[in-house]
Amino acid sequence: MIKTEAIELLKQLIATPSFSREEAVTADLLAAFFHRKNMPTERLGNNILAKVKHWQPDRPTLLLCSHHDTVRPVAGWQRDPFLPIVEEGKLYGLGSNDAGASLVALAAVFAQFYEEKTLPWNLIFLGAAEEEVSGNQGVAMVLPQLGRIDCGIVGEPTGMQMAVAQKGLLVVDATAHGRAGHAARDEGENAIYTALQDIEFFRSYQFEETSDLLGPVKMTVTQIEAGTQHNVVPDTCRFVVDIRTNECYTNDEVFAILQTNLRSELRARSFRLNSSSIPNDHPLVQRGTAVGLRSFGSPTLSDSALMPFPVLKIGPGESERSHTADEFVYLREIEEGIDVYKKLIIGL
Repeated sequence: MIKTEAIELLKQLIATPSFSREEAVTADLLAAFFHRKNMPTERLGNNILAKVKHWQPDRPTLLLCSHHDTVRPVAGWQRDPFLPIVEEGKLYGLGSNDAGASLVALAAVFAQFYEEKTLPWNLIFLGAAEEEVSGNQGVAMVLPQLGRIDCGIVGEPTGMQMAVAQKGLLVVDATAHGRAGHAARDEGENAIYTALQDIEFFRSYQFEETSDLLGPVKMTVTQIEAGTQHNVVPDTCRFVVDIRTNECYTNDEVFAILQTNLRSELRARSFRLNSSSIPNDHPLVQRGTAVGLRSFGSPTLSDSALMPFPVLKIGPGESERSHTADEFVYLREIEEGIDVYKKLIIGL
C-alpha cells in the first residue's frame, strides 16, 4: 500500500510546478501526505520536517533528506512536463527522476518507521527547498534548527548505488581588462585576446592531485560576453567558469591557484560548496555493502555539500536523466528504492 501511495504522491508533485524558491504548494502536498497518516510536521519556509513518534534523546539521529524543487523545463520536451503519464512502466514528468522518486521513497520509508519503538536511531525526514540553486532558504536554513545529527541519507538519483563522495562546486566570474580603441587602427588593447589566454589556461591546466573516487578537478568555461559594436576594440570581456573540485583541494585553495596564474580579475560566487565524502568504515557504508550495494564517486552536487556530518547519497533513478527533456523514472525503481532504504535503516 505504501508504495502505491508514494507513486501517487509523486504524480501530485509532478503536476504542481515547484521551481526553486517557488515550492510553497509542493510543501503543502508533502505536509498533507504526513497529516493524512496522523504524523505531525513542522514547516520552515518551504521545507517540511517530521520526526519519529518515539524520539529518544540518547539515541543517535539519522536524517532522511531529499528536495522537492525542480529546475525549469528545458527545450525539447515532447510531453507536458507537468502531466504525470505512465507509459511502459515509466513515469514521465519534470522532477520525476530528480529528485521526486527519492523524495517519495524516503517519505514512504519514514512513514513506515514512524511508530517503531525499537529502532536504535532517531529519524528525521526533511523535504528540502532550493536544492537546485543551493539557496539560503533550504537545507542551509534548516540544519541549525535540528540539533545534533549524526549522519544522513540524501536522496538523489544514483541507480540505488552508494555515492560515498561527490565533487564540490566553485563558480568563478572572470573579467579580462583591456583598453578601448578603433578597430581600423592599431590601437587599444583587446580584452577578448586577454580573456582567450586565460580561457586556454582553464582548458588545459591539470591540477597535480587526482582523486581515486572523483578524478581530477574539472574546469569548464560556460559563458562569455564582450564588445559593444563591430568597430570598437573592447576594453572588457567577461566569462564564467564552472569548476568541479575533488576532495584533494578546498575551493579556497583552487581559487588561490587560479589567482596566481591568470591576468583576469576573478570573483568567486561562493566558497561553501566543497567536495564531501563519507568514510568507507562508516556504518551506513558498511550496511550498504552488506546488502550488495557498490560505492562510487559522484560528479554532481547535492545538499550533502552543506551538511557537516557523514552523508550517504543514494536514490532511485539515474543521474543522466536529470534536467533533460521528457524526464522519467521507472515505477519499479521507486519500489526498489523503498526496499533498499528500509534495508539500510533496519540493519544500521
